[in-house]
Amino acid sequence: MSSAILRQASAVARAASRSCAFSTSAVARKDLVQELYLKELKSYKPPPQPQDAHVGVVKNFQHPPAPQPPTLPTDLASELSAYDAAEPTLAASAKPAESEESGPTGAESFLAFLEADEPKAEAHH
Repeated sequence: MSSAILRQASAVARAASRSCAFSTSAVARKDLVQELYLKELKSYKPPPQPQDAHVGVVKNFQHPPAPQPPTLPTDLASELSAYDAAEPTLAASAKPAESEESGPTGAESFLAFLEADEPKAEAHH
């Protein structure tokens, strides 16, 4: 009878040790990593930033000068009549200067080029 009790006790001990080993080892590993992470996270303190860290990086804001309102001429009627009486002027480069080498340009020269006979290629013997 004592051998039966010993076998039964050893079986119970093995079963208990197996169940405890599997259940506690996974939990213990998870808790160990989690605890280390939380401990490091709680103990982290960022380096202190100096109070004048922005000096030299940020410029002081200055408002731009206020624009001046346009001034109207004192004698507006005489300036308008002088403007109406003035002849309109064309741009200085309204008629481009023709170069001596290029000859006439424009539609007439293009049509003349199209109507001209093309020189025939000479046959090589």
